[in-house]
Amino acid sequence: MAHSQNALSEARSSYLRSAQHQPIEWHEWGEAAFARAKELDRPVLLDIGAVWCHWCHVMDRESYEDATLADIVNEHFVAIKVDRDERPDVDSRYQAAVQAISGQGGWPLTAFLTPDGLPFYGGTYFPREDRYGRPGFDRVLLTMANAWKTKRSDALESANSVISAIEHGESFAGRSGSLSLDIVGKLVESAVKQFDPRHGGFGTQPKFPHPSALDLLIDVGARTGHEGALQAATVTLKKMAQGGVYDQLAGGFHRYSVDERWVVPHFEKMLYDNAGLLANYAHAFQTFVDPEYARVAQDILRWLDATMTDRERGGFYASQDADINLDDDGDYFTWTREEAAAVLTPEELEIAGAYFDIGELGDMHHNPRKNVLHRTQTLAEVAKAAGRNIGEAAVLLSSAQEKLMAARRERPEPFIDRTIYTSWNAMAISAYLQTARALNLKGTEAFALKSLDRILNEAWDAERGLSHVVAYPDGERSFVPGVLDDYAFLGHALVDAWESTGDRRWYDAAMQIAASMNARFYDATGGGFLDREADGVETIGALAARRKPLQDTPTPAGNPAAAALLVRLYALSAREEFREKAEDTLESFAGIVEHFGLYAATYGLALEQFMLAPVQVVVIGGGVEGHSLAAAARARYAVNKQVLHLRREQVTAENLPPVLAETLPQLPQLQKEDAFAVVCRGTSCLPPTHDAEELLQQMA
Repeated sequence: MAHSQNALSEARSSYLRSAQHQPIEWHEWGEAAFARAKELDRPVLLDIGAVWCHWCHVMDRESYEDATLADIVNEHFVAIKVDRDERPDVDSRYQAAVQAISGQGGWPLTAFLTPDGLPFYGGTYFPREDRYGRPGFDRVLLTMANAWKTKRSDALESANSVISAIEHGESFAGRSGSLSLDIVGKLVESAVKQFDPRHGGFGTQPKFPHPSALDLLIDVGARTGHEGALQAATVTLKKMAQGGVYDQLAGGFHRYSVDERWVVPHFEKMLYDNAGLLANYAHAFQTFVDPEYARVAQDILRWLDATMTDRERGGFYASQDADINLDDDGDYFTWTREEAAAVLTPEELEIAGAYFDIGELGDMHHNPRKNVLHRTQTLAEVAKAAGRNIGEAAVLLSSAQEKLMAARRERPEPFIDRTIYTSWNAMAISAYLQTARALNLKGTEAFALKSLDRILNEAWDAERGLSHVVAYPDGERSFVPGVLDDYAFLGHALVDAWESTGDRRWYDAAMQIAASMNARFYDATGGGFLDREADGVETIGALAARRKPLQDTPTPAGNPAAAALLVRLYALSAREEFREKAEDTLESFAGIVEHFGLYAATYGLALEQFMLAPVQVVVIGGGVEGHSLAAAARARYAVNKQVLHLRREQVTAENLPPVLAETLPQLPQLQKEDAFAVVCRGTSCLPPTHDAEELLQQMA
């Protein structure tokens, strides 16, 4: 029978709308769905997934589009579907719950809840028939429906014990008396221990990029000369960029690699991964001055600019799918030797085939002839083997890349989720601003500022707060209460904008967002920040559980990100309350954080910002001299360094934050014509200098 639409036809999210024609009577998450479960006295079937998630689509096709299975669901359950990108607060809690019940997490997340929303059973992907050693989904459904009818007390008992497990997940008491850089040292050691010196990255397969950890390693390595940290950062960044996890034609990184060599990825591309990695490559270029890092950063920008941005209004899209359909596994991104030969001349194929390792036998499981483009040798080695000089080889490679890219554009392109999320956009804006400064890219800075204006105009309201969603794909807006990440990341983006432009309004907006974050999320009794507001927002089911995120998952964790923002703003405002809340937050986790190693890198960066005296390098004046001073000031990434390049007319008490307003306008050099730089640590400044070499010494 042809099925009409279910309630998801009213949804705004791309993932929910993709299920509007399924024969399941889906509901969106909300009071109404749970009221219906109570009224019918039925358990809830909760499905949490994402539009970019391959196994979510598999489960949709096998199970949720199957009429017989839909009859079982519709008869025994109230079914609710959630988009994890749209509702990270719902996702994080039920992930923790299912992890406690079954020991597994991930997407699709399948959970069975009481009508009050408490989970009593769950898992991830359930196959339609019994296989992979897992029971078929209809058997699971009937067993759960029966348990609710005949063993309800067991189900309720199980549900009640799960909530404490969710809260315990990260809000355990980890307060310890002292904060010290030893903690950072332990986090770095833990990452270095897991580093794979042969292929780069951490651990074995599957391999994920860890952007916060890479920043921590670059910072500690450059500041202290720690060889292990330097090696782990540089080898990982080089190997990832040579791998298939990196899109060798269009630029940008896929979500993770299935193997330890970074060759075969899961092909979806996420905005947050690319934002974090863009900042990593920019910071690596600042620190090591290797042109390869600059090339990769510009390549990530090229992909984001072309594919993932609203050029007209500003803003960054959320994700790009891996596949066109379920029979395809990255076919848009991969090549058989014949497909490459069909679009290239024999000379181009000789160079590009060797450079990107395009063989008769490829890399893909579902179609062994398909190759994931990756680099196992340098262009010089390829040229030598082909008996050509490197110039000729470079010309052939460049024309081959253009032709392969043009041929790829003829293929049906995987879906792009054009939802604009505040937190991920703020990460991308920060990365754009930092890259624009490291590589001197004016257009990149301008687009970041345009996007920042859009978020403030469309998602921020001083009364209601910040919306997690700036705009849906249809351009419509709808208020989804912001979570801690939205506020913390946006605050950082605003401080970055202020550092990039010296325009006071960005600093003022950062202060406003930080104050709102403190008022809404700070736990005045227990210390630290909750991930969602405690007052005035819905608390169905597991949402009532209090969580204080400490682990990077893979985006930076909310608590250390919030603490780092307060430290940055304290250095400019001298607002004591900001310093106290930052210190208290870092202390809340100091006793347990070292156990999280690699996954607590954002905490490590925040602790460095707190422990190391802030260094502000202010370059005043333009011209050749001003630019060479600014370039010297930006050399080497350091987490506790702020660099400002101001025009003379910006150096007024009205335009500057309080701490700088006290020192800078008094400088006698302001009356003269030429450019100069001042290095300030904490509240004292060194004598101004006109000389880039001297500036480098002062900063050291």
